[in-house]
Amino acid sequence: MNRIYYYLFLYFLLLFKNTSFWFLYMVSDMFYFFLFYIMRYRRKVVFTNLKESFPDKSEEEIFRIAKGFYRHLCDISVEGVKAFSLREKDILKRYRMLNPEILEPYYNKKESVIAILGHYNNWEWGSLAAGIVFKHKPVGFYKPLSNLYIDDYIQQTRAKKGMLLESVSRTTQTFKRCKKIPSIYIMVADQSPMNLKLAYWVPFLNHDTPVLHGTEKHAVMNNYPLFFADVQKVKRGYYTVKMELLIDDPSTTEPGEITLKFMQRLEKQIKAKPENWLWSHRRWKHQRT
Repeated sequence: MNRIYYYLFLYFLLLFKNTSFWFLYMVSDMFYFFLFYIMRYRRKVVFTNLKESFPDKSEEEIFRIAKGFYRHLCDISVEGVKAFSLREKDILKRYRMLNPEILEPYYNKKESVIAILGHYNNWEWGSLAAGIVFKHKPVGFYKPLSNLYIDDYIQQTRAKKGMLLESVSRTTQTFKRCKKIPSIYIMVADQSPMNLKLAYWVPFLNHDTPVLHGTEKHAVMNNYPLFFADVQKVKRGYYTVKMELLIDDPSTTEPGEITLKFMQRLEKQIKAKPENWLWSHRRWKHQRT
């Protein structure tokens, strides 16, 4: 059965391979109408998250942000499918790295770095652009799919653009294995942690929020400089990324300091354009005991 799903997956990708972007976003618009008005996908979760995060905003403002979020969600969904057939020139045109030279002094010293970001704007295209733009070897972490055929296809596709994808369960081993290779470890760090005993709790969007400890742990263990990847949506289908140095010497930080600084920077980014964050995620399902 997994092989059948794999061939259906390839057929679906083939349909979008030569699709123009105007048609792609027409599909996104139809998808948005179905998702928001008919299916009402996770509307309770989205509206609850928004109301609790922005108690000072009116019902009209919350509704406007929610609609913007669903439009954005549909856009990045079709963009994610299109990622498998994007040409290099399209990647460089539509996902511009504004200051990749900021990492060159570290590369010249053969020093690895960590890039940290949240589920904000389009993070999928970043895995394609990183292998083209950065001199460092890009290493990303993800949760492997249950379908091994599709999972292997995704890994091979990313590898063609220079990205090394590794399971989150092998994060520590990957850091050790790539120790001698100047690498940029790309870590998305705004998920809800499974193990609350290992989480850091920080104030975030009007909530007491548990945060994964992994990024901070590996930054401190390896003393790798930590950069915040500020992804901004210029217009539909066009993004920019600016690398900002967050912590230059993690070994000198206090426990929880790195996590707090990242979440504060992410919160600032979200508040500027809240519709571009992943509000359908049940981010605050856990309470501190």
